Amino acid sequence: MITAKKLAGLAAAALVALPLSACVNQQAAETGGEPAGEGGGEGVTIGIKFDQPGLGLREGDTYTGFDVEVAKYVANELGYSEDQIEFVESPSAQRETLLSSGQVDMIFATYSITDTRKEQVSFAGPYIIAGQDLLIRADDTSITGPDSLSGKTLCSVTGSTPAEKVKEEYPEVELQEYPGYSQCVQALSTGGVDAVTTDNTILAGFAAQEQYAGQLKVVGQTFSEERYGVGIPKGDVDLCNQINDALTSMVDSGAWQTALDETLGASDFQVDTSVNPPEFDTCS
Repeated sequence: MITAKKLAGLAAAALVALPLSACVNQQAAETGGEPAGEGGGEGVTIGIKFDQPGLGLREGDTYTGFDVEVAKYVANELGYSEDQIEFVESPSAQRETLLSSGQVDMIFATYSITDTRKEQVSFAGPYIIAGQDLLIRADDTSITGPDSLSGKTLCSVTGSTPAEKVKEEYPEVELQEYPGYSQCVQALSTGGVDAVTTDNTILAGFAAQEQYAGQLKVVGQTFSEERYGVGIPKGDVDLCNQINDALTSMVDSGAWQTALDETLGASDFQVDTSVNPPEFDTCS
């Protein structure tokens, strides 16, 4: 259902980018309701991935994963019950557009904070720091990190940042590129490739799937830093601070660790505790 807030967001995007909290508070004043983030009766629209096991996965009407659990916790802290959340699929290439057009209020979708993206949107968080890693078969002892890939066949997704990084830094590796990571993981499980590379959180999610239980493992030697943030409309400092307060509560209460254990933990995945839980950036 297209709400008044979404229509207002679309109109605003066509004219000038306005902070989410300003739009919502203006609407609340006009309707006599409470602003979003303070128990408003209107729902909240949150962008997630629909195809990443352990992070953001849709199966029928059910949404699971670490990103989903963080999103639900934050929404609750902002005054929204779970049945007030509308989850919207947010493919990587569409995330900035979804925010700037008002189609979503926030995005929790393995959304790495970068200077380029910050030119178009703002970020709260980060709420977890991941890194590029390798997924291998559980009985493989020959691959211990990217430096041991010489002569091996590595799989990644066509045009992805991890694939480009491998091409640039490890040219001796035989790289196979597939349309999606699920195809790469399937090829790994059947012996078609020797390893798969992308963010360690994504790899752990696939390894935790029931059909791969005990068959695959994440090497645990990251060679990049990916700071997953909560994407919000550009310049909404008030909303950013509210989200960071909610994330602080999630970490301090133990709910952050519980969510991680119950989603990615099924593959024995361990985050880098030297940087996790992460320090939040200053909202601006």
